[in-house]
Amino acid sequence: MKRLHVHVSVEDLDRSIGFYATLFGAAPAVVKDDYAKWMLEDPRVNFAISTHGAQAGVDHLGIQVDEAAELTELAGRLKAAGETTFDQEAATCCYARSDKAWVSDPAGLRWETFHTFGEAVTYGEDDVPAMALDPAAAACCGAPAKAEPVPACC
Repeated sequence: MKRLHVHVSVEDLDRSIGFYATLFGAAPAVVKDDYAKWMLEDPRVNFAISTHGAQAGVDHLGIQVDEAAELTELAGRLKAAGETTFDQEAATCCYARSDKAWVSDPAGLRWETFHTFGEAVTYGEDDVPAMALDPAAAACCGAPAKAEPVPACC
């Protein structure tokens, strides 16, 4: 079964935890010094907040799957549609271990499809280079551009 994932970058984690706990009527399932996550059933969403984004606001959206085969199916759909994915195996991010396939939609919004298979003791830093999600970002005026890492974490 699939679950929508939303990751929001926040400036004040404690204040944001209070806001979202009130909104969802539930305490977060995971709380760290720099991160909090709710695994809601109604609506079925993995909602995460952290202080790791470049700026406050929606960092990325995603679809979390329960099984590796579902991740393969989603990544296959994106590739069949002609999209370029950036695949990661055994990534450590958001205090979890996951296999992932990243893609940017036509408006440039980053989407993460992922299968989590374990916990991690650190937040992790599996940055995805901007050029990996947007080949047009790799060059300017015909010259290769330096790929700036785009925070990529759920």
